[in-house]
Amino acid sequence: MAKFNFNFKLPSFIKHQTLSLGLDIGSHSIKICELNENDNGLELISLGSAVLPPGAVEDGELQDPETVGAVIKALVKNLNIKGRKAAISISGYSVIMKKVNLTVMTEAELTIHIQEEAEQYIPFEIDEVYLDFQDLHTNTENEERTDVMLVAAKKEVINGYLEMLQSAGLKTVIVDVDAFALENGYESNYGNEGNVLLVDIGSAKMNINIIDHGISIFARDIVMGSRQLSEEIQGRFGLSFEEAESLKLGSTPPEDKQEEIEEIFSNICTQWIMEIKKALDFYNSNFPDSPIEKMVLSGGGSKVKGLDHFFADEIGMPVEIFDPFANTKVDTDKIDPAYLSNIAPEMAIAMGLATRAVPF
Repeated sequence: MAKFNFNFKLPSFIKHQTLSLGLDIGSHSIKICELNENDNGLELISLGSAVLPPGAVEDGELQDPETVGAVIKALVKNLNIKGRKAAISISGYSVIMKKVNLTVMTEAELTIHIQEEAEQYIPFEIDEVYLDFQDLHTNTENEERTDVMLVAAKKEVINGYLEMLQSAGLKTVIVDVDAFALENGYESNYGNEGNVLLVDIGSAKMNINIIDHGISIFARDIVMGSRQLSEEIQGRFGLSFEEAESLKLGSTPPEDKQEEIEEIFSNICTQWIMEIKKALDFYNSNFPDSPIEKMVLSGGGSKVKGLDHFFADEIGMPVEIFDPFANTKVDTDKIDPAYLSNIAPEMAIAMGLATRAVPF
């Protein structure tokens, strides 16, 4: 295991624990969330975001670490954040998430087995990746096999993040995976009851995680995101990227562009729907007696006007926009409620990371 604690396990909520600084490094922007945990639960200390230059981060990999580090350093300073121990998450082609069914073992036995047999489960050379796993304890008393979630991430990619964050004055104490950070954020608000489809739509990727009573059944990254909409609008009407973003989010009235914008939305969002339906088909074929109760949308893409209703109609289930701070105490004298309401959906992963205790 890596010394910086490559660890995607669910957080254990202990009174008065010290929490990590949640840092979500996307292709479009940096999101930071700082929480405190006390007798009354979680309290939001600070949060914010900063836009990255195009191409600074692509498919989860740093392309311009110096610029990304400078943006993070400036954001931490502007928010007056004192904590320096950060939890980050990764996604993209450099990460493999795989569920394997194994004989029930102790954690020590499982650690040895994973290290010895990992190459049969992942398409990378074992010495090129960091590994972690979690026994999902899906076995009953009479069963001798259990599901284990295995995660492998390329050392080259993670080490790049560690070096960049160190240059920005932060110490990386936890490396998570986007889909599981999203799950942590959801369950810290709503617990682990029921069956839920979590979909986080970022600028260039979409995270899908199906949770069945606290157990991740299906988790996948899809290389699609809301930037598709902005770029199509930009090209169709000859607008700047910022003007296209404003039209996409409904901040600028579409006027005579309404029909064409609806066509763009329908074409691109239908691609998203197809990927989500694939995940649902997999789940429904394996768990026909335990249907998904609702879809929960998050990420900057979830703020596209009318997207929740479009998804509800196309998929045929209730859809809601995730508020990661629904059960978090907020000092409205320090954090503007209107700002918080607007930014909340895109802070889901950062909030999930911020629930992670600093390892001692």
